[in-house]
Amino acid sequence: MGKTTSWYPSLKVDGDGAGVVSQAGAVALVRTAVAVGLDRALSQALTPWRKSMATHDPGKIMLDLAVTVAVGGDCAADVGMLRSEPGVFGPVASDPTVSRLIAALAAQPRKALSALASARSSARTAAWQRAGQHAPGHAVTAADPLIIDLDATLVDAHSEKEHAAPTFKRGFGFHPLLAFADHGAGGTGEPLAALLRPGNAGANTAADHKKVLAAALEQLPWQPGYRVGKKVLVRSDAGCGTHEFAAYCHTRRVQYSLGFTLTEALVEAVEQVPKHVWTPAYDADGQARQGAWVAEITGLPELSTWPEGMRLIVRKERPHPGAQLRFTDVEGLRLTAFVTNTRRGQLPDLELRHRRRARCEDRIRAAKDTGLRNLPFRGFDANRIWLAIVALALDLTAWLQTIALHDHRARRWEPKTIRLQLFSIPARLARHARRTHLRLSRHAPHTGLLVTALDRLQPG
Repeated sequence: MGKTTSWYPSLKVDGDGAGVVSQAGAVALVRTAVAVGLDRALSQALTPWRKSMATHDPGKIMLDLAVTVAVGGDCAADVGMLRSEPGVFGPVASDPTVSRLIAALAAQPRKALSALASARSSARTAAWQRAGQHAPGHAVTAADPLIIDLDATLVDAHSEKEHAAPTFKRGFGFHPLLAFADHGAGGTGEPLAALLRPGNAGANTAADHKKVLAAALEQLPWQPGYRVGKKVLVRSDAGCGTHEFAAYCHTRRVQYSLGFTLTEALVEAVEQVPKHVWTPAYDADGQARQGAWVAEITGLPELSTWPEGMRLIVRKERPHPGAQLRFTDVEGLRLTAFVTNTRRGQLPDLELRHRRRARCEDRIRAAKDTGLRNLPFRGFDANRIWLAIVALALDLTAWLQTIALHDHRARRWEPKTIRLQLFSIPARLARHARRTHLRLSRHAPHTGLLVTALDRLQPG
């Protein structure tokens, strides 16, 4: 008998294991949903779609889909992963039942999406209350506002789907517009609103921006009503820098920091700014950056048609090696601009705050890793329901991190990392004294962290 040269142990593998649970760490998502009342909110909101004598509650089906997406599923059929573990996830609907519910919701998209948004809003209120000082809306003021980031992204379609269209990047698919609540440098973020659009939807469509911002503001758990006040800041790139959207933000009395498209007239105005007016810009750590400056030029160009109190701030910097200059760049320096109605604060601080909108790119990447990369249905309204499921999955993950992982680096883990480190922890089901125990693997590196998180999610 020859000696093995493999680096790994020689194992005899069979399929007779019993009581073993894969993806047992996903129980944290289930407990998060229960802790914030999302299960009850979904059940109540989706009551109109529950048929008499039905075995499965529509709210439970939607929550199962959200958990499936959160742990890595990218289509409705992946809910079968939960179905195979009834000891942890309870009875899970069959694929035909799931499909019938999605079709029923898609038949009444406005009503269904409103119901799902209502359930999310109710759960968000409970989640932020449970998180206390770690919640993104804790102790916000006009000087330190809650930031809502708006941005759009492209989602490819690889088959003929309703309203899929050519994109500006010469692809084919959809162009959804998303709004996220920024959790700051110490956290991640959570989705507040999403609007699915055809791939040829314009980047500067103010009507879409207004709709998404209105939906996002409705999700905020404090100070309900039309006027939320200056303790909310809307941040976006130049796609939102239009007259109509800036006027809408002014009417809603929220702060804004919007990218602004430079024109030849604005470039000429920049050239009139004396050298002593330019202030050194800050780097990502808030320290003066070599080769970058900011200045306010509100009084130079004609801005009388824009909202009262709007300020125009310009940044100039030496471009990175290899960067291609644009026609709006002057003297070899890259020019960018943004507008804001924030009255207080040093120019470098305001410019750094605006530049941190790049965090929204991280939120979009997380969304694409949580079901947004693939819109699985042919019908447009069914894909709108799927987008709502993606938002639910992102909410659950964000609330878990905010409530139960706030003092660990896991607070900032992105979806792929938290799946590998927490959700994939295996376990064994054991029954003793008429109770079922989920015994997590003692050898997993983060079993202790998961147990601590589950303890923090207990009622009371």
